[in-house]
Amino acid sequence: MIVLSANRLYTPQEEIIEPLLFIEDGRIAEVSSRAQREVPANATLVDLARDFPGSILAPGYVDIHVHGGNGVDLMRAEPSDFERLNTFHAAHGVTGYFATTVAAPIDETCRALERLAGAIEEAAISHKNQGGAQATPLGIHLEGPFLSHLRRGVHPPEYLVEPTVPIFDRLWQAARGHVRMMTIAPELPGALEVIVEAARRKVCVSIGHSDASLEAAKAGVHAGARHATHTFNAMRPLDHREPGILGEVLTDNKVSADIIADGIHVAHEVIEIFLQAKGFGNSVLITDATAAAGMPDGKYRLGPIEVEVKDGKCTSNGNLAGSVLTMDRAVRNITRFARWNLRDAVRAATFNAAQAAGLRQHGQLAPGAEANVIVLSPDGEVKKTITGGRGL
Repeated sequence: MIVLSANRLYTPQEEIIEPLLFIEDGRIAEVSSRAQREVPANATLVDLARDFPGSILAPGYVDIHVHGGNGVDLMRAEPSDFERLNTFHAAHGVTGYFATTVAAPIDETCRALERLAGAIEEAAISHKNQGGAQATPLGIHLEGPFLSHLRRGVHPPEYLVEPTVPIFDRLWQAARGHVRMMTIAPELPGALEVIVEAARRKVCVSIGHSDASLEAAKAGVHAGARHATHTFNAMRPLDHREPGILGEVLTDNKVSADIIADGIHVAHEVIEIFLQAKGFGNSVLITDATAAAGMPDGKYRLGPIEVEVKDGKCTSNGNLAGSVLTMDRAVRNITRFARWNLRDAVRAATFNAAQAAGLRQHGQLAPGAEANVIVLSPDGEVKKTITGGRGL
């Protein structure tokens, strides 16, 4: 048994001073404190406060919307690419993520889904044997092809299709059931039937890339959607008389929602409005990171799309195309943009994300959860990442 100690710990729902975190067989066995518990004689104590003054233990970040990083595009990734990608994201505190697609020809999308399914299955097999800390692909997020032409962003219009259950099932079969999340525009013909079927298969259905009216958005939620994708981006703008999809997303407490907090996609003040509306429980941070994350300025791929990065902005033909954001920076940003304390900011990147996506063993430091832990400085810098109890 390994016992971690630090100056404090975020579960993240609560804070523990001078904590003791007990890890056994890659899982958390107990969460306690020095005031309540002694370290067993047969345990190995790792005192992180000694190496990292002011250290904070927190759950590993969960990124439910990521397209790549460190030069790797997940639509084109081969098995040999994943170690480089997973090591990069782990260095920024991410211990689990959803590999996210973009709109492409259906045959090409299916081939990408087959490769991603293989990576997820391989990660599950090798999870206990890997050496250093690595982020793990936990599922697939289908972003496309069921998107609005009016709000498609940079997704190529020729690859968007009206949603049908047979097309969804073809994608599901190609992914071997590893689709855990799907973004869909609820106003499209056939969308409600697909939402019902996807929700029946335990997919987290997320409304986004949408020009939906308020009524259409409410119908999507009634059919089974329970989340919203990169709020404000690729959505009908909020109007004070016809609030549209944003009226539903911002006011329905049954709907969680995510946002790209890089200060580029959404103004600081609007991020603050979002966080006030969704609160500490329903706000989720994502990166929407592309292959360009962690790379120098230049040209990269986002599936079938060429993107260019300059001065921290990722674009295609002048339009925003994903980001180069990392999750540790997103967390620090909302402590600055909205003056949230670090624990609440961490919650938006951990517990809230995992709960929205149905990942019950991730995003929290609690008995039975996977031992995915990050060590933070008091200002939110990632000092160490531990996955499955490894990385010490």
